[in-house]
Formats: sequence, C-alpha cells, structure tokens
Amino acid sequence: MKVMPDEPDILEEYDFSSGVKGKYARRYAEGENVVVINPDVAKYFPDHEAVHEALRSLLPVVKKGTRKNTQQT
Repeated sequence: MKVMPDEPDILEEYDFSSGVKGKYARRYAEGENVVVINPDVAKYFPDHEAVHEALRSLLPVVKKGTRKNTQQT
C-alpha cells in the first residue's frame, strides 16, 4: 500500500482524475447530511429513497423515546 509523499492520508491507488471539484458543495451548504452506510446494511436498501422510508418509519419510536428520556430528567 503506497502512500502519496505529499499527502499521507491519500493512497497512490486513488484516482481523482475524473473527479468534479465542488460537485456536492451547494447541497452540503444547504444542510444536507452525508451518511455512509456499512455494506452489510446497504445491501438491504436499493436506493436512497428506501433508506429515507425506513428511517421515517422509525421516527414515531424515536420521538416517543426522546419524550420519555426528557420526562425522566
């Protein structure tokens, strides 16, 4: 595993030649979060909408748990 001399965190195998600088900068600035899902979990979700749907289905449980925790303090 070769490391680039000027950038110890970047491996020589990484190829950014077709990368687009700032591609997601506007969305990030607007407050969009980027979350990396582990491969063992990602295999159950065909696309980002499936992830959103699953997370939205958990919101009532999360809200209920949050209410319970704030009442105990």
